[in-house]
Amino acid sequence: MSTPSPATSSATSPATSPATLVASDLDRTLIYSAAALQLQLPDAEAPRLLCVEVYESKPLSYLTESAAGLLADLARRTVFVPTTTRTREQYFRIHLPGPEPRFAICANGGHLLVDGVSDPDWQRQVAARLADECASLDEVRAHLLRTADESWLLKERIAEDLFAYLVVERALLPDGWVKELGEWAQARGWTVSLQGRKIYAVPKPLTKSAAVREVARRAGTELTLAAGDSLLDADLLLAADRAWRPGHGELADTGWTAGNLTALPRRGVAAGEEILREFLRAAGHGQAA
Repeated sequence: MSTPSPATSSATSPATSPATLVASDLDRTLIYSAAALQLQLPDAEAPRLLCVEVYESKPLSYLTESAAGLLADLARRTVFVPTTTRTREQYFRIHLPGPEPRFAICANGGHLLVDGVSDPDWQRQVAARLADECASLDEVRAHLLRTADESWLLKERIAEDLFAYLVVERALLPDGWVKELGEWAQARGWTVSLQGRKIYAVPKPLTKSAAVREVARRAGTELTLAAGDSLLDADLLLAADRAWRPGHGELADTGWTAGNLTALPRRGVAAGEEILREFLRAAGHGQAA
């Protein structure tokens, strides 16, 4: 593991390494597209928003200004680890407030970034697990293309040569298609997740939790906190000492719960702000809202 620069060290700890690791999903957990904001206040009372992602010269993702301040504080006081299913290229479009995270997890655990660079040892470990424990990406991709219909399929993508996803017209998606795909994938060691207009097919050995455990080992942290909204976050939430999910998303829609989980009622961008307050309180740095 490379040694952090003095600037990075001072940004994350005043004297010693923080004892708490915070691993959080990004999209629809901490940051939100315009379509996912779910602002439920009159326009005049809506919170001020900070854009944290621009794509093709257009603003794409936001958090509230209050959340931005909380996140910057959290990143200074803990080992904050963005933990996303996004590819590295998609992740690098995001500019979060606060010090740059030393560690980040992309491609659902396929890439462990250390100071912005994917760790080659981790890549080799992931490749070995995928080869031994599940069907190949080629087999799964062929099945997706064979069973999808052009009347509702908008795009098909491969992410980092690790997993596949479809972009679909949700209203035209046949009832039962995702369930049938999930049953087919389950028998081959893969997981299916429906998030908005995207249907993800991800190998079961490719998990956020495995990568977070590796970060905790390297950082020497004692407590792990986590948050997420989708089925692909479930393993991460289960592996944490304490975890939170918002009142929207795949996990909320199915009523998913666990003994270490707090299910928050708030939805949309307000939930992201609440999650950050919960992180700070649990890490011993927060105050009552």
